[in-house]
Amino acid sequence: MATEPIDSNDSTAPNESSESSLQNVSFPSAGTTAYGYLAVPPAGHGPGLIVIQEWWGLTAHIKDIADRFARAGFVALAPDLYGGRVAHDSGEALRMMSELPTDRGVELLSGAVDYLLARPETDGDTLGTVGFCMGGGFVLSLAAKDQRISAAVPFYGVNRDGVPDFSHLKAEILGHYGAEDDTVSPASLKELRTAIESESGIVPVIHVYPGAGHAFFNDGRPEAYHAEAAALAWERTITFLRERLGVSD
Repeated sequence: MATEPIDSNDSTAPNESSESSLQNVSFPSAGTTAYGYLAVPPAGHGPGLIVIQEWWGLTAHIKDIADRFARAGFVALAPDLYGGRVAHDSGEALRMMSELPTDRGVELLSGAVDYLLARPETDGDTLGTVGFCMGGGFVLSLAAKDQRISAAVPFYGVNRDGVPDFSHLKAEILGHYGAEDDTVSPASLKELRTAIESESGIVPVIHVYPGAGHAFFNDGRPEAYHAEAAALAWERTITFLRERLGVSD
């Protein structure tokens, strides 16, 4: 899946809180101290889920998604891959994303996997992961390298370094993409599907939503949000994760 330019209309970040106020946990990761936002379900425990940010950073939108997953029964951790920084326009977001090599991001995320699996609230010995745009690409890269990921859900994921090596993949994959998303072409999705199937033997489920563009799930960006596609993608994601990670209604 070749690198393609990020949506040029993705110019202004949604409304955000202050840069550090969303962090509520810290943990060792990749030789440093990492930070993130942890949301625990009402039951006090559940399967673990890593929620991976868009190129903007750990924003109020990502916190809200983690909270939604917690209400659905998951122990949701959103690692802060930018260390407290939040981009305020697309140029800054592109620079910040470019300063985070894929391998380094996967290292940091593997530390988050260690931390979440060790939390007393987390049930089971594998996790799910969900990510958006840049985070969707990291979902695939992390699942390709870390066999503790058993369910992976990329939303309009952008793979900056091309298709990962899926020969060690163990996770089932559910993908969500917008038919009007110029950053992820039909040809690149075909390439992705072929690579996953041929290298791992796993058949991914990939949904393409008519009328939806890039960032269609982001309800903080009304110019991008597609309510119908977002609702259907959420329903499919919850069903998929509950079946694979073991959450009852």
